[in-house]
Amino acid sequence: MKKSASRITAPRLWLVMTRSHHALRLLAEQSITNAGMCLTDFAALETLLHKGPLTISQIQDKVLLASGSMTAAIDRLEKRELVVRKSTSSDRRARIVELTQEGKRVAAEYFEKHARDLEALMSVLSTKEKQQIYGSLKKLGLLAAQELNKRGGRQ
Repeated sequence: MKKSASRITAPRLWLVMTRSHHALRLLAEQSITNAGMCLTDFAALETLLHKGPLTISQIQDKVLLASGSMTAAIDRLEKRELVVRKSTSSDRRARIVELTQEGKRVAAEYFEKHARDLEALMSVLSTKEKQQIYGSLKKLGLLAAQELNKRGGRQ
């Protein structure tokens, strides 16, 4: 039986998405490590840069990393004086992580370089193609998240 070249099956689409994600992820990680930072540290800095002061668990939820990995990243960033931990008046047990002035400078510098690398990589796509891919992946991701919730899975 001959496959129709025009029909893109779900398994075929999954394979293309997976391979594309793998290659893009490796290039994005290379962009970060070429700037002299590990992925976990960069993710924490970037989150704090764009979201403001957060608890470690809030940062962890944004970047989808394990608790131990995130705590180790914050420890490294604190040692480099890029972040500080502060107590909150509302909950004495909670500690807020905040960028220092140097942390803001470094985070902005690293993020700008990383963004330029990603823009160069994605320049192969037209604005319309980027909008289509964005909309389609967002739609698919939201449906998958709803399905996970229904099944009691983790997001």
